[in-house]
Amino acid sequence: MPDALPERLPIFPLTGVLLLPHGRLPLNIFEPRYLAMVEEALATDRMIGMVQPKDGDAVYQTGCAGKITEFSETDDGRYLITLTGISRFHIGEELEGDTPFRVVHPDWSAFQTDTETRKCLGVDREKLQALLTQYFDREGMSCDYDKFEDIDDGKLMTCLAMVCPFEANEKQALLEEICCVERANMFMTMLEMAIRSGKPLDKSDAQCH
Repeated sequence: MPDALPERLPIFPLTGVLLLPHGRLPLNIFEPRYLAMVEEALATDRMIGMVQPKDGDAVYQTGCAGKITEFSETDDGRYLITLTGISRFHIGEELEGDTPFRVVHPDWSAFQTDTETRKCLGVDREKLQALLTQYFDREGMSCDYDKFEDIDDGKLMTCLAMVCPFEANEKQALLEEICCVERANMFMTMLEMAIRSGKPLDKSDAQCH
């Protein structure tokens, strides 16, 4: 685990949004407290922790930290950023302070291998394509599967897990799965369950960059 991972991390609670290590997450920042969060991150280590909210002010105790790798400011004062996932973390404790955003002490110890890249997960590409075809065809959509051929298993499954519109608790389960091979298997199972349930797909989210 690199020494550069911080002991202090601002968190951004956002329902239904999944960031995984090595994934890329575009965000449109407009709320004042999170504009302040981005400004502080840019002035320090560029790191932000993505977490999912629960009831009230509670959040899930496992999130993923991302580094701001792209940044622009709009004419109306919004920030358009891209976070690249670095490592998951457990929330050790929430820190007191005078910032308008929440800050935690992250515990990185359970995710020592997150910064490593694993390309081959043994994904059954034929089965994956068949499931995605059913998932997309039901919605009157198409997908260029030829693009998948040049993408390794790790990058492909990270992208698909992040963009498919599963429920928040399902996305959290994908995040908390330690083994990337088991996460790929879990994703396939969730895809099968979504097909059987007839759950609609949000067409605006069905993109893999």
